[in-house]
This record gives sequence, C-alpha cells and structure tokens, in this order.
Amino acid sequence: MAARGHIASLPTESTLTGHHARHWGRCTGLRDTAGMADRNVLGGELEPCGDDPVTGFYRDGCCTTGPEDLGSHTICAVVTAEFLNHQRRIGNDLTTPMPQFRFPGLVPGDRWCVTAANWLRAHHDGAAAHVVLASTHERALDIVPLAVLRQHAVDVPASPAALEE
Repeated sequence: MAARGHIASLPTESTLTGHHARHWGRCTGLRDTAGMADRNVLGGELEPCGDDPVTGFYRDGCCTTGPEDLGSHTICAVVTAEFLNHQRRIGNDLTTPMPQFRFPGLVPGDRWCVTAANWLRAHHDGAAAHVVLASTHERALDIVPLAVLRQHAVDVPASPAALEE
C-alpha cells in the first residue's frame, strides 16, 4: 500500500471492470489482452497472492500492476506484527480498515500486495515481511533485487502464529 497520499488513487469497486475484474486462479494483468499472463520474479506465471482479504492494487487477488499503480504494489508479502508496526511508523497504516477503498485492515499472517519501495525500506530497517516469490510481480525487480527478495522468501505456513515465533 502506498502512503496515505497515494491511497486516493486506488480503484473502487465501480472502476474494476474488464481486464481488472476478478479471475481467481489466474492473474490477468494489463498484458492479458495479448493473451500473455503477468510474470513473477522467478520468470513463471504470476500466481494469486491472497483472497482473504482480497489483495492487489486492482483488488483481483494478484500483485498485478499497471500505469495507475503509482506505488508499484508488486510484492506479495505475508505480513508480520513487526512489519505492520514499521509501516505505521513510516506513515503507511495497514491495520486500520478503510472500507471506501475495499481495505479491511491487516493482521499478522495476511497476504498482501505491498509497495516495493515501502517493503525495501522495511528491509533496510530490519522489519521486512516474508515474501511469496511466485506471487510477486516481476516489476518489483525494478526496485528490489531478486537476491534481497530471496532472503525473505517463505512458503506460507499453515498457521499465522508461526510467523510471530
């Protein structure tokens, strides 16, 4: 999520149409019109990040991106309390619900498409969230090196409590 100054640019339910509509099981981004799926940082087809809560700049469950996504919400993070606290400290409150933007507020263990710049800042500050590489859009590599993302790569554990250990 971008800092509050960028939240106004998030799409609302009425603006989610066409190629930004929800297609569970497949991430269809702007390039889908050419029959090509978006790619992840490993070079494979981008996999969904999360549907509880529904994530993604376009609220399609995927970390797809496009020209409207000025914050590059491309990293599929499994958030921890430490990451959420860090984000609040830098002015990016990810825990307070904002229903007008279909944002429920996050809790540790949620999977969420976060901005590459804010994730990188958390990494530099020692508070990076875990990353699901198969669900992280290749455009994240414009900001964060793959080697850094790999340091935080995780398979999603069966219980969110495992993230706080």
